[in-house]
Amino acid sequence: MYQAPEQLKAWNKSSLDAATRLAGITLEGAERLMEIQLKAAKNVFADGVLQAKTLSQIKGPEEFAQLKDTMMQPNLEKTTAFLKGIYDAACATQTEIGKVLETQVAEFNRNVVTELDKLAQNSPAGSEVAVAAVKSAISAVNSSYENLSKSAKQFSDLAQANVEAAAAPKPAPSKKKSV
Repeated sequence: MYQAPEQLKAWNKSSLDAATRLAGITLEGAERLMEIQLKAAKNVFADGVLQAKTLSQIKGPEEFAQLKDTMMQPNLEKTTAFLKGIYDAACATQTEIGKVLETQVAEFNRNVVTELDKLAQNSPAGSEVAVAAVKSAISAVNSSYENLSKSAKQFSDLAQANVEAAAAPKPAPSKKKSV
């Protein structure tokens, strides 16, 4: 089976385009993660300075206990927001990479089926069974890949729902006075 140079050039160009796109997506994801981390580092530094100033002005154990409670909740919320930002950036990058890979897999499968059809036309009598078997195997692999992709998407959606639920602001517990 002879491949026309133009066809090989087209496949190479397609592969190069996909690799370039994947590299771009990866770099964009890394940039998002670095921005989140840099912003968090700036916030942690500013909060640390403020907390150190506040701690230096404490006069007694009661004030310390009160301060501990008032500092704890904002820090927990900031940590949760930071982790959610990291998770969101990673999910966005993974989704974009998945789209590129799905496109590549679909294109590859189309090319294989097209070549098998050409092969079947030029092959000796009786080889139709072998070509049909290969097409059936490709169809089974594609079906498995689609099922795996759907399962991964469902898992990702479930994880996203759990992260959003964990990051949702919780109502402050009401303090009841005992009589």
